[in-house]
Amino acid sequence: MASARQVLCLCVVLSVPHVRSEPLRYSVAEERESGSLVANVAKDAGLDLAQLWAREARLVSEDGRQHFRLDRRTGRLAVRERIDREEICGQSITCTLSFELLLGNPLQFFRIEVAVEDINDHSPVFPEEQVTLKILETSEPGSRFPLEGARDLDVGSNSLQAYSIAPENEYFSVSFRSQSEGDSSVELVLAKPLDREEQAEIGFSLIATDGGSPPRSGTAQIRIVVLDVNDNAPVFTQERYRGQVLEDAPEDSVVLRVVATDADVGVNGEIRYSFSQAVGHRRPAFKIDAVTGDIRVTRPLDFEAAEKHELSVRATDGGGLSALCKVVVEVVDVNDNAPELVVSSFRSPLAESASPGTVVGLFVVKDRDAGDNGKVVCSLEDSVSPFSLRPAYKNYYELVTASTLDREQTAQYILAVTAADAGSPALTTTQTFTVDVSDVNDNAPVFNQTSYTMYVRENNDPAALVGAVRAADEDVGPNSKVTYSLAPAQPAERAPRSYVSVNSENGNVFVLRPLDYEQVRQLEVVVSAADSGSPPLSANVTVRILVVDENDNAPVVLHPAQDSSPPSSELVPTSAEAGYLVTKVVAVDADSGQNSWLSYHLLKATDPGLFAVGAQTGEVRLRRPVTERDAVKQKLLVLVRDNGRPPLSATAALGALLLDGFSDAHMPRSGLAPEDEGGSLTVYLIVSLALVSLLFLASATAFVACKVRKRTAPKEGTVLYGPGNFQSSLADAAGTATLPHAYCYEISLTTGSGNSEFKFLKPVLPSLPPQRCGTERGAAGEEDFPSGLTAAEEPRPQSAGTLPAGQFSRLPFD
Repeated sequence: MASARQVLCLCVVLSVPHVRSEPLRYSVAEERESGSLVANVAKDAGLDLAQLWAREARLVSEDGRQHFRLDRRTGRLAVRERIDREEICGQSITCTLSFELLLGNPLQFFRIEVAVEDINDHSPVFPEEQVTLKILETSEPGSRFPLEGARDLDVGSNSLQAYSIAPENEYFSVSFRSQSEGDSSVELVLAKPLDREEQAEIGFSLIATDGGSPPRSGTAQIRIVVLDVNDNAPVFTQERYRGQVLEDAPEDSVVLRVVATDADVGVNGEIRYSFSQAVGHRRPAFKIDAVTGDIRVTRPLDFEAAEKHELSVRATDGGGLSALCKVVVEVVDVNDNAPELVVSSFRSPLAESASPGTVVGLFVVKDRDAGDNGKVVCSLEDSVSPFSLRPAYKNYYELVTASTLDREQTAQYILAVTAADAGSPALTTTQTFTVDVSDVNDNAPVFNQTSYTMYVRENNDPAALVGAVRAADEDVGPNSKVTYSLAPAQPAERAPRSYVSVNSENGNVFVLRPLDYEQVRQLEVVVSAADSGSPPLSANVTVRILVVDENDNAPVVLHPAQDSSPPSSELVPTSAEAGYLVTKVVAVDADSGQNSWLSYHLLKATDPGLFAVGAQTGEVRLRRPVTERDAVKQKLLVLVRDNGRPPLSATAALGALLLDGFSDAHMPRSGLAPEDEGGSLTVYLIVSLALVSLLFLASATAFVACKVRKRTAPKEGTVLYGPGNFQSSLADAAGTATLPHAYCYEISLTTGSGNSEFKFLKPVLPSLPPQRCGTERGAAGEEDFPSGLTAAEEPRPQSAGTLPAGQFSRLPFD
């Protein structure tokens, strides 16, 4: 069968046009160090060194083991790892390692054979370190006693050559002769008759020496026990037994039986069998029945590990005489090994521009079984994929592209290659190959939204995170890595860019500096997302950042003016009924939304039961009719509070004079303090007239100023005041939800007496610094708030208190 296999391999090699007909033969000694030079393969094969690099020269072998390596720069073949000849070839006289030098583009093979030469690296070893022989004292001189010889794993001249005895004695000598099939026999030759009574035991060393330089030796201790009777040794029916067993034979299966006979009778004729184990066997694969001589299997066998086993069986009779025979057990192969696929080269990812016929992978298939069990055929399961499988050389296969690739349709292919042997039943192995298709940069980034709207509260911390933009790229690798940046802006848009920053890695959007809602309501920038391809592709998106108002502005009282000390007083006729409008507190808040919703509360009053303040309108009215018991001079403190969280507030101080008429002489007995109420009525009347005259002049002046400014009023949309800076006559309250349009108040105060005295309320907004939440509450302080009043109880302002733009409203106080 081996000759037929060699002839078949020779035919296959001769049939491949790219294979060199005559192999390159070299030799190397075993146990050479890694890197030791064997030969210059490039020179012997007639190849240029440039071809080795360009054609990716490499060494391949059928069993996948690489004992040698090729230096592409010099073309030298060197030892890859330590080579143990005995491990590879056993005791075969010749040991040759065969492999191929593979070159691609075009495919070409050079067969290389390296003969491994034996060195004397093993000493002879006896199977037993101490041997005891029982010899009858009646043995004649010249009698021979066989021994189990030493085994030397080396071959040729390095193998076992001679035996000797030390120390020499007068009774025994050693005889050594080689036999067929590489066997040798060692016998002790009796030179002088034995006398048990004179010497019952004899001991010496048996030395085995090989032919190496320097020679190696092994020693066994021989112990001779002299017996009285038993002059016949056992004799085997065959000198060599042969048997066969399937490698999958169950444990305890009988392989064969050895038989020995003894001419003696009784105890001297009883024979027992035993193994003399072979060298190197750690766990015996067989056992022998000591009585019957049956040899049985003790563990699973493996044809691929050992095709045959050589055993030495000893038969010993009751008197101590023994005989040896050889047993050769051949293991019969069964199809118990599935094919193996060994990848020599594989390329992934593969560019989608690869042309049909491009080699993707090269692999070799092998099967450890023999005969038909080791014949392997490969196939590709997915026949519709753009790949195909074609044989290259012997058991080598190439995986190639059969058509063009398109990554946009399929970015990854999973190919299954199946190898099946010709055994019965057939065994198969499937290996999966994943081929990734590489991409070109043909897709620009795409944002997950067409535009972004983000929110940030005013007075934000610097570098506040307000949101993130996200863009994805359908490409892969560097072509899909997206970086973010602000797109170049027009000169008029530089201000928003200075406020906004975007993180280039994750697209997080930051506001770099604190914003004021009253100055900046929104920011708009354009963010660009660019990939890392060459050339890069990009996309833009608009990001709109809306500023959310915070309650950072306290209410400002427009009327009554709080810049006079003492505060101005309103004239109330004593005949006024309940619900009489005394005055109206007018206030604005620079914030927006609910932060600008104002509510009015009576905080303090000389007579709290006399007045009431409209929570939404700020109108101060009489709660009941005036009586004679009421003090002429009344002082009120009105709290104006917004609806923010926490709320901010301001106070309006005003006074009221209860008179029977503007011309009556019923003035309060005290103008400023309670202790002055006993003064003269004439003094009060004079003071009142002076005050009325001054108010009339001031109102007239204000009226003229309003008329003049009305002619030069700003166009619609012009801001009349900003944070902390109000115009003297008009107030723009747009967006504050309290006074949605610019307006002026012209207020006329009359009494029921028919007097024509009146005064104008000068519409001046005092320039007050903005008040922070929780820090400034107005002139009254927290202790001045009415007990039990909470923000949840405050009514919302209504639109009834608003006035159309550009109009004056007359507020009657009668």
